[in-house]
Amino acid sequence: MKKKILFLLMIFSAFFIISCNKEAEKKETKDTIVIAQGADAKSLDPHASNDSPSTKIRMQIFDPLLKLDADANPQPCLAESWEREDETSIIFHIRKGVKFHNGDEMKASDVKFSIDRALASPEFHEVLGGITKVEVLDDYTIKLTTEKPMAAILNNLSHDCIVVLSEKYVKENGDKIGQKPMGTGPYKFVSWESGDKVVLEAFPDYWRGEAPVKNVIFRNVVEETNRTIGLETGEIDIIYDVGSMDKNKIKEDGRFNLIEAPQARVEYLGFNVKKKPYDNPKVREAISYALDQKPIIDTVYLGAAEPATSIIGPKILYSVEVEKFTQDLEKAKELLKEAGYPDGFKAKLWTSDNPARRDMAVIIQDQLKQIGIDVTIETLEWGAYLDGTGRGDQEMYLLGWTTVTRDPDYGIAELTSTETQGNAGNRSFYSNPKLDKLLKAGKIEMDPEKRRAIYKEAQEIIRKDIPMYMILYPTQAVATQKNIKGFKLGTMNSYEIYEVSIEN
Repeated sequence: MKKKILFLLMIFSAFFIISCNKEAEKKETKDTIVIAQGADAKSLDPHASNDSPSTKIRMQIFDPLLKLDADANPQPCLAESWEREDETSIIFHIRKGVKFHNGDEMKASDVKFSIDRALASPEFHEVLGGITKVEVLDDYTIKLTTEKPMAAILNNLSHDCIVVLSEKYVKENGDKIGQKPMGTGPYKFVSWESGDKVVLEAFPDYWRGEAPVKNVIFRNVVEETNRTIGLETGEIDIIYDVGSMDKNKIKEDGRFNLIEAPQARVEYLGFNVKKKPYDNPKVREAISYALDQKPIIDTVYLGAAEPATSIIGPKILYSVEVEKFTQDLEKAKELLKEAGYPDGFKAKLWTSDNPARRDMAVIIQDQLKQIGIDVTIETLEWGAYLDGTGRGDQEMYLLGWTTVTRDPDYGIAELTSTETQGNAGNRSFYSNPKLDKLLKAGKIEMDPEKRRAIYKEAQEIIRKDIPMYMILYPTQAVATQKNIKGFKLGTMNSYEIYEVSIEN
């Protein structure tokens, strides 16, 4: 009897140990990815702001009608298929059974509402400008009509911010959706602690299937070094915008993956042409001849960038190399003298709290000092920076632009069109009627060779007028823990987490 009891006790103990081990394994199984980026979101309303930190979060919550493949060709997303009825009409067949995060099914009426809302947004009107009517043909079909043929319409509908929202939810919640968004994407919104983190949770009824990782946390970590430290301690799984100084250290550390790729992006020094002395083209030209891109690329980016010439780089359709500025201090001084500033002037240069831009600002400050321009650098928090530059409070400023559509209709027009002055993208408040006319022609021209000629002339006009000085085309770098699998780095500076998994 004693032997039987002892035997039973041994079996019970074995089951208990196995059970405890399984529970311990469950606890050790990682189901959360922590991502660090260099700024907090400005708004989680897709039609309220067009900044990269906000977009990188929102694109996990929302889906667009179409997505671009690696060659910038539109592919189905919420629109299952489409066909052109004629040159100015496209019929989209909406995917059936797609659910919003509150369980409601997405319908064609939501698509119409979302496109109409984007058209009414000052930030995005120009992206879809030319659309005259969106009609609901039935619950899963819409017809989109444009005033004239639009060459880039499908690419523009693939924009990360031209996504589908729930008409009912937006009407019930109004402006609150910027703080509490809801979409059809792979992750649903949980919480946002402003200045610290945004928490997302996998949506179990996502139309493509539930995401492999249950929770995603976006942390706001401004300093590049602190992001790297977080990766090294294991507190952070993915860091965006890896600092140049940390790249080699991360690359050589076997615990991490460093992923790099050229971007469809330009970093530039902008001039508010509505303010003196920047309203004088000779002043802008003098500044451009005083600058040298090489020290910025070598010291701030450690070579991980290409010197920019045109407003759009080689990853964008119809990019051309326009005449490059080569540093010429004597010519710069002569131009300043001709402009009425023989002894230079005092200037203010705005930058956000992005460390790379702060370092760029210091180099620019030093270079402009050589021609008598005494620059004071003013650093602003990201949200305040966007608001201030959108209003036109700045003199000179540092910013970047990613052409997410890979088409010059977006890459050039948003930064230089009279209609996009302010928050829509043209923070230089530049206006040129001839350029406006060209950009409108490029939007509707269907012949690729004629489009190429239009955008070549547009790029040459911008080079001549200099509403901004193009600094560089950066190489983007992202670092992950070794156990993070499936992360892809495209050219559009925004990344999907849906296919990312954790190897436990």
